[in-house]
Amino acid sequence: MFKSFSLLLVFSLAACAAAVPGSARLDRIDGRQLETLTLRHAAGAPVVVFEGGSRGTIDKWGTVPELVAAHATVFAYNRPGYGRSSVADTVRDGATIVEELRSTLRQKGLAPPYVLVGHSMGGLYMQLFARRYPQEVSALVLIDALYPGMIKKMQDFPWTTRLAGQLAFSRSVWREIEQIDATGEMVLALPAIDNKPIVRLVNQPVSSTAIAVDFGAFRLDQATRDAARALYPKATNIVVDSSHQMALTSPEIVTSAILQVLPVNRGNTVMSQ
Repeated sequence: MFKSFSLLLVFSLAACAAAVPGSARLDRIDGRQLETLTLRHAAGAPVVVFEGGSRGTIDKWGTVPELVAAHATVFAYNRPGYGRSSVADTVRDGATIVEELRSTLRQKGLAPPYVLVGHSMGGLYMQLFARRYPQEVSALVLIDALYPGMIKKMQDFPWTTRLAGQLAFSRSVWREIEQIDATGEMVLALPAIDNKPIVRLVNQPVSSTAIAVDFGAFRLDQATRDAARALYPKATNIVVDSSHQMALTSPEIVTSAILQVLPVNRGNTVMSQ
């Protein structure tokens, strides 16, 4: 199953998709410009929070936010340094990113509990969020996610990988990559969350477009894959013949997985202003 965490999981050099949906807006959050998308459902509806990967901007969610918004309030955003969001000078480890997200949700008037949806590296951040603040989380959906231990410590990367990565990524993204191992350790240091609904979507094929820069960064041995699987023994695991950008290539499957863990609600969806 975990062969799907291909060498492109975090370090794909594919070009970013074009435009962020026109419904995204610029907010002033904690003194910084932050690009956000909020689709508000009826009062009292569950809140679904989307967190993207290392190449993940709002547009990478495709039609999924709009589809989910027929049943829930939806929040998606570009982390600092992504899209039109300002670069942050804070450390870019998972703890900082989780706290920034929680602050943003409060300032947007979006109260917990949340259904957290994380793709790739964003899946690692959402695992940390759920373990650190379990009382604020009702369910977790992990889309071809990164798990603790899958990426080596930065000092263990081959020098060619470090050089190519710094050339390929923006400084903001690379600062997050530098902290992936530390973020994974934060996840492992916290109690398990087996009492919550968890769905894991796993892309089955190993990508044939992996490039040399990816080699040496990942731990892809069987022990690592087994450890990732064992983190959430009660999770629903769905193997999908799709792509790493699953929300774009298989939006109906991603939407269905989210709705599967969504508390029942009623009402009409409106755009927030």
